[in-house]
Amino acid sequence: MVGAVRGHVNRSDLGKTLREMRVACGEQAKSVARSAAMSPSKLSKIENGALTPSVLDVERILEALGVPDEIKESLTEAARRAATEATAWRIYRRTGLHKHQEEIRAIEARTSLLRVFQPSCIPGLLQTPEYIRAVQQSSELTDDALEKMIGARLRRQEVLYTQSRSFRFLITESVLRWRLVPAPMMAAQLDKLISMSRMSNMKIGIVPLSAPMPELPTCSFTLFDGRLAIVEIPHAEITTTEIRDIELYTAKFETFDKTALSGDGMRDLAAGIRDDFLREQEIS
Repeated sequence: MVGAVRGHVNRSDLGKTLREMRVACGEQAKSVARSAAMSPSKLSKIENGALTPSVLDVERILEALGVPDEIKESLTEAARRAATEATAWRIYRRTGLHKHQEEIRAIEARTSLLRVFQPSCIPGLLQTPEYIRAVQQSSELTDDALEKMIGARLRRQEVLYTQSRSFRFLITESVLRWRLVPAPMMAAQLDKLISMSRMSNMKIGIVPLSAPMPELPTCSFTLFDGRLAIVEIPHAEITTTEIRDIELYTAKFETFDKTALSGDGMRDLAAGIRDDFLREQEIS
């Protein structure tokens, strides 16, 4: 089996190679699709060459097959040659944002260190249901699609309680002040942030507006160990496994981390903003 994949594999041949690998492993397509967090029809299209697999698709399928690392490297080489991919948000909305949340959940489940930089909104893993709803309402989702999206995002948050994994979140102070929901809901969201910051496997940092800005907080991004970066821009989600790109975002994260408040300092800042929202509610 190793010899069969040691040769050069073109990206266009990936589907056929993955199918041959699955058959050689004696795995049923439905079982692999379920473990890889994708539909059986999507796996079928990939294997038949009707759909070009992304880097994430290849990684999830190989993880589901449980093949050795040396074979994984051989089969992902072709995908890495086109390592940077952009998928428009309209595509995810059409296929189901909740399905994409399940795909991300599968990646998070095998990530030891997750790092998130957010200059736009509270990170998804820390959002309250009301905040999730407010963020997604601008996506023009149907009521049913919105409820599925909320449920999928809340299920993702279960990974935070796995003590064997570490989480680092960097949030700009402006995010805590954006009025995406009414004042009482913003206060509740900040309460959750403060509470979660006390977890032993989590570090939440807030970049204060009063601190000198080390560089421009241009976009939101997530780092999955040192192997994958997902970047969010207004029209699309960009995925890269290119080492130089990951190093760039890692350096950006560490630069902002040096200016961020964490621990009691972070909690004091968040509590002050929360109290402002509560006073506003009392006055109104």
